[in-house]
Amino acid sequence: MAEPPPFPTRGTVRESAFALVTNGFADGPAQAMRDHLLRAEAGRLVMLDHPLSAEEGDRHRLDEWVAGKKVSSRTVRLPSRPPLSYPLDLLAFPLLPRVDCWFGFNPLNVLHGIAARAIGRAGLVVYWGVDVSDDRFGRNALTAAYEGLEGFCVRRSDARFELSEAMRDARDRRHREPGDRPRPTRIVPMGGWAGLVPTTGAGAYRERRVVFVGHLLRKQGLLELLEAVRLLEDRGRPVSLDIVGRGNLEQELRERADALELEGRVRFLGFIEDHRELERMVAGGSVGAAPYATGEAASFTAYADPGKLKLYLAAGLPIVTTDAAPVAHELARAGAAVLVEFSPAAIADGLEHLLGTPAEWRHRRRAALEVATAYDWARILPAALRWIGFD
Repeated sequence: MAEPPPFPTRGTVRESAFALVTNGFADGPAQAMRDHLLRAEAGRLVMLDHPLSAEEGDRHRLDEWVAGKKVSSRTVRLPSRPPLSYPLDLLAFPLLPRVDCWFGFNPLNVLHGIAARAIGRAGLVVYWGVDVSDDRFGRNALTAAYEGLEGFCVRRSDARFELSEAMRDARDRRHREPGDRPRPTRIVPMGGWAGLVPTTGAGAYRERRVVFVGHLLRKQGLLELLEAVRLLEDRGRPVSLDIVGRGNLEQELRERADALELEGRVRFLGFIEDHRELERMVAGGSVGAAPYATGEAASFTAYADPGKLKLYLAAGLPIVTTDAAPVAHELARAGAAVLVEFSPAAIADGLEHLLGTPAEWRHRRRAALEVATAYDWARILPAALRWIGFD
């Protein structure tokens, strides 16, 4: 039996107006929902993008579409010193056009929507949670303020979308108070555009090209991945590595690659803004790498549903990953991923096994493409919208 919506039907997507308010210009649920609503020719769509990190600068951008066609795009610049400057996000575009549904992807985004709802400029306000951290900004007043604001938004939003059950349960434990009326909550996992993303060829293992996409942070296991590439070189099983993304670890990674004498083996491609170009680049690889740190360093990943994994699946890339992400065991059971311990030697072993066994690589490629269909945004997003009353 189909799951009933938490609210009565509100209308069709074509006759409704939506707001997406998010931080960060990388691809994720906000960008996927934007693309879906544009394809569905939503009556009105406004998307407000705030910078997330210092690397993204000080630009806040507001785009607006009517019936799938862009009608305006505006930017403002405000001082940027994350996380201290995050409250300035509320000043960038304080009044958005009236919408029937407001999606906020962090507490400040949701607070903006709650304020808009209070003055009649927003209907349903949905908190779309994309991460949970046990110690977001360290043990200080900033983290305490963030947690207090998030608790307010959890209780005052109309509905919640969470990427995983682990994320939902963690947020509930943290913020539910005695006597609270639980907000309707739906698990809306990260997806990929299966059928739209180019797929890797059946002989791509011969390229021996490892692809990493994501933020360049210590928890991503990139230093260990570089060490693994060096180990494979020493074993006479060389691979090339493409690193896509940016972050505060980039300079250290470049220096480490030089120290390991990996010139010509490792390419730093930066942030690829055009997602179609990113998909083509990923589809030209042999293996998708996600060697997340385990233990205390995995505070985000332990609750999250990482988007890179779904991108790799949609492109047909077998995956080498640790068990840090909740979905990792599911992907391993399906045959789409090889689970390894968080160490350079284990990562190197996993890569060598995949790339040195063509029959297994092809089997895991087929498994990745099959699993991708279950995480197709084209299935996930319409179902999520119907759940909150938009056909």
